[in-house]
Amino acid sequence: MRAWLRALGPLLGLASTWTLFALLCGRSFTQWPNQELMLLQTAVVGTAALGATWIIVLGGIDLSVGSTIALGTMVAALVLRAGGGASLAALCALLSGAAIGALIGTLVNRARLSPFIVTLGLWGALRGLAKGVGDNQPIYPGELGWIGKLMLAGRGFLPAGVWILVVLAALSAFALQRTVFGRHAVAIGSNQETARLCGVPVERTKLLVYVLGVACAGVAAVLQLAYLSMGDPTTAQGYELKAIAAAVIGGASLAGGEGSIGGTLIGALIMTVVDNGCTKLGLDNWVQELVTGVIIVAAVALDRWRARGE
Repeated sequence: MRAWLRALGPLLGLASTWTLFALLCGRSFTQWPNQELMLLQTAVVGTAALGATWIIVLGGIDLSVGSTIALGTMVAALVLRAGGGASLAALCALLSGAAIGALIGTLVNRARLSPFIVTLGLWGALRGLAKGVGDNQPIYPGELGWIGKLMLAGRGFLPAGVWILVVLAALSAFALQRTVFGRHAVAIGSNQETARLCGVPVERTKLLVYVLGVACAGVAAVLQLAYLSMGDPTTAQGYELKAIAAAVIGGASLAGGEGSIGGTLIGALIMTVVDNGCTKLGLDNWVQELVTGVIIVAAVALDRWRARGE
């Protein structure tokens, strides 16, 4: 019964949350344009949450997700404004995320620093760097190229940004459950020293997980740029908490060694539904922030409850 509740709990939570706001808001919430809008909003948070899930499964944490996304939008917008083209801009955003992941992994492995401390420091440093890149101003790139088409809604089919999330989720789920690399990540999160004694290349695996995990935030930065049509150093504030909460709601354990990609997507959808529903009800922004905070605390409490049950 516990296993069934763990598997179906996030889905039941999503269905209950969606139904509640559907009853409270009516057609303004249930009509297709609003559903499409929620999918677009989930694409950014969900993509970042995929990377956060890998890092949490490894037994780590990343508190710099939102700052990484903001910096990625600024880097990509700067490349576009300089005439670099959409492909180069997207590559630079992706590489900026991968480079940040490599820095985190190196500091965790070589300097033996806590990932909490490392990413907490980067949370402020990267946000400051994003502001410095644009001299405390947004960067308007003008022509976005194919990036500008990623988050276009109202064409009768799901936008490309949503499909990017789906494809990345499918690849992540396969890699986590069906590959040696994924098994190594789970083993390290469950018990690092035991994994080392079993021959798992701990340092290399941790470095690769941080590189790939934070690179997902680089992809999210491209989607955010497509959504905003500009590089914004103040964007994605609080996304680190939403990404972590989505992973924990979906079944990931903050102690490491456990996580579900499908559950993370459901968790991200729950966060989006709550934000959208509160907006439709005309609630002030502080109420939305309060509700989000309660959900995060509840998600952590749920994680602890699962750990005690095991």
